[in-house]
Amino acid sequence: MTRSPVKDLFSAPTASWQPLADRMRPRRLDDFFGQSHILAPGKPLRVALESGALHSMVLWGPPGTGKTTLARLIASLSSAHFIAISAVLAGVKEIRAAIEEAQQAKAQGRPTVLFVDEVHRFNKAQQDGFLPYIEDGTITFIGATTENPSFELNSALLSRAKVFVLKSLTPDELQRILDQALQDQDHGFGKRPIEIIAEARELLVLAADGDARRLLNLLEMAADLAEHADGKEIIGTELAREVAGGGLRRFDKQGEMFYDQISALHKSVRGTDPDAALYWFARMLDGGCDPLYLARRVVRMAVEDIGLADPRALTMTLNAWDTYDRLGSPEGELAIAEAVVYLACAPKSNAVYLALGNVKQEIKNTGSLEVPMHLRNAPTKFMKELGYGKGYRYAHDEPDAYAAGETYLPSEIKDARFYVPTQFGLEQRIAEKLAELRARDRGTKTKPSKQET
Repeated sequence: MTRSPVKDLFSAPTASWQPLADRMRPRRLDDFFGQSHILAPGKPLRVALESGALHSMVLWGPPGTGKTTLARLIASLSSAHFIAISAVLAGVKEIRAAIEEAQQAKAQGRPTVLFVDEVHRFNKAQQDGFLPYIEDGTITFIGATTENPSFELNSALLSRAKVFVLKSLTPDELQRILDQALQDQDHGFGKRPIEIIAEARELLVLAADGDARRLLNLLEMAADLAEHADGKEIIGTELAREVAGGGLRRFDKQGEMFYDQISALHKSVRGTDPDAALYWFARMLDGGCDPLYLARRVVRMAVEDIGLADPRALTMTLNAWDTYDRLGSPEGELAIAEAVVYLACAPKSNAVYLALGNVKQEIKNTGSLEVPMHLRNAPTKFMKELGYGKGYRYAHDEPDAYAAGETYLPSEIKDARFYVPTQFGLEQRIAEKLAELRARDRGTKTKPSKQET
């Protein structure tokens, strides 16, 4: 059996060719910054780790939040053999080899932590393959994922593992990591006379966007390009801006963050908050989202949440889509942004959305009801003799082009009401007009609507 890689990591000196982010991996829990909601003194995971109690778990969080490092610390604190595989690279051969290695360790009385990075990349059969070895204690399973486990992992695996949610690091936590890297003489830049000015520090932390690995990579690049003056290596504002430039905010297309952000955009529009709507729109563009996808989504918002309260919303969103098609980026993005702001400020109605749902449910409940005879088409003499179209009243020949009392639904549901207009925007006038017509159907008189006054 090979030696535990985790012991090698924490006992062997780091090499200068190793990336700074790898050299600076915390070797003690006290050096692990962030995730205080699960690792602060007294928290269940901290207590379990300090007591050496091993249990299977899934670590879910954005990149650079410490998932791999935490798994290594867990193995080290538990004096467990550590095996790491990546679901991106590993196949059946690698999985079998890892299990055989764990079985050898078990035979020698030593527990094994099997760490699977990007575990959501494994298919159902591969995930199920770990279950027997989790149950018989051959391995303590630790999976790391940037995707929502409830969507990507099998329920059988989830039932055997506790899910811990890791959060993006705060600016203060990133500042502490930066300071540690600059001061650490064994693994960081403590032996080099590096001086980083305050504004450059802020730029690097901002560009890291909650990701410790990204921060250390940016710092390493800046250190390699630092200006030499008066015996110091200076990282100035312009250098930091160059190094940090072009970095996109976290945005995983078709992943959890993608759907979270489009949900936030849609709900901001629905909630009539143009500032938030514009923010989430810009966040998605900044993260690399296809503007045409956003154009399609704002069309959906127009028909689902604005509806007949302001029919111009649909026209505006379609025009924005067409404008982007013609102009492309970045000019065309402004047209979509205008549509987003317009939708957010427009009166809201989901009345037609609800009405269509109600109609579909009615059809499901009542089946294929027959078309009333007076509404049927009668193109032949025989059909007329059968009564097709008999008694139909041509609305244009009626007073005000309305055949009061006429019915158009199947007789079994002739009084059904599916569309209930709101009191917002144009729908307020629609509601008044429908109320007036229905009163005429009942043979009563009402005051003229606002539309007629």
